[in-house]
Amino acid sequence: MTQKKYPKIIITQVRSTIHRPENQKRTIEALGLQRMNHSVVQNATPQILGMTNTVRHLVSVEEVK
Repeated sequence: MTQKKYPKIIITQVRSTIHRPENQKRTIEALGLQRMNHSVVQNATPQILGMTNTVRHLVSVEEVK
């Protein structure tokens, strides 16, 4: 079975999770973000893109060049 090659994306938390619903806090945690201005590199799988869409007002997403 062959695996797809997904592009890499950089996800940066730009807003706080204070006073946010629990599902948004857990999504930020699941993405691997821990604090403001913290960045992680992830593969742009449909699951990761769905999670970034859920918290799109709290994060910035850019493609790795």
